[in-house]
Amino acid sequence: MTETSQDTDVVEHRRLVIAGSGIAGLTAAIYAARSNNEPLVFEGDEPGGQLTLTTEVDNYPGFPEGISGPELVNNMKEQAKRFGAEVKHGIVTSLDDSSRPFRVELKNGDVYTADAVIAASGASARTLGIPGEDDLMGYGLSTCATCDGAFFRDEKIMVVGGGDAAMEEANFLTKFASTVYLVHRREEFRAEDYWIDRTMEKVDEGQIEIMRNTEVTELHGTPEEGVDHVTLVRHPEGHPKEMLDSDRADEVEEFDFDVGAVFYAIGHTPNTAYLEDTGVRMDDEGYLETRGGSGGGQTATHVEGLFGAGDVVDYHYQQAVTAGGMGSKAAIDADDYLEELDRTAARQAEPAAAESDD
Repeated sequence: MTETSQDTDVVEHRRLVIAGSGIAGLTAAIYAARSNNEPLVFEGDEPGGQLTLTTEVDNYPGFPEGISGPELVNNMKEQAKRFGAEVKHGIVTSLDDSSRPFRVELKNGDVYTADAVIAASGASARTLGIPGEDDLMGYGLSTCATCDGAFFRDEKIMVVGGGDAAMEEANFLTKFASTVYLVHRREEFRAEDYWIDRTMEKVDEGQIEIMRNTEVTELHGTPEEGVDHVTLVRHPEGHPKEMLDSDRADEVEEFDFDVGAVFYAIGHTPNTAYLEDTGVRMDDEGYLETRGGSGGGQTATHVEGLFGAGDVVDYHYQQAVTAGGMGSKAAIDADDYLEELDRTAARQAEPAAAESDD
């Protein structure tokens, strides 16, 4: 872990660097540290990942009474440190895979090199940027129905969105809500017919009500009491918020609506911008493509020595427990890769050692 002679700007060389300190990154750090790979974890711009926005986690195995998201993350961080992982504040802004070792550059200009890298930088839930959002995130406002839906039994629950995710979340939340209100800014939905049909069945049963051509402009409540109500705007032509800043503002209907919880289902943005100039493959949304399959190397990307884990890869499940599973796989895959590097280096050193003996 010394500065490399050819790169005087390099702060330090590490055997393994992990980008991201959510459940995937910290699980990878635990496994990697126990394998004596001395991982260096960069926390990113959302230390702890999305779980830190969840006040109570009831579905993570091993905690029958539940645990808060920040507490779970902090426990995992301390566990990783116990085995030798190092966690630093830092945002990875670029990765150079044109040569080895990898060059990892941070937002502050620091450069590290690494023999292997695990991308566990997650995906950020998209938000609306409206008043009340920051104060109520995790206190009645959520981006994960599977994580938080059970906290709002018998409440009126609002879901914002019009795609597959919104339909799926709305259907799931009917297990708990007195009524689910699906708010969409247009008349037509973007969801597949399958999800629209399922949702309409729930509408016929009285479990879901659809509020078309409607948008949320403000959330009301307190962290102590949660969400109390929301302010909505509506116009029959759709996209009513855009009209508020036009000469048609007087055509927009504005009203308050009582709900006990709000769930955003307007998509996620994978945090993969720092990998755009590498040889990794991504889908149209920016999620990493990994090898997959049933054998080893499931988390390997198309760049040798670079592995992906958690929400940066998984756009479907996006659960803490699945992220942890992928984190352990990535660490094991990275360990296999690093051991092969060691074996190759040892084989290459043998002729040189023989020559020196002669």
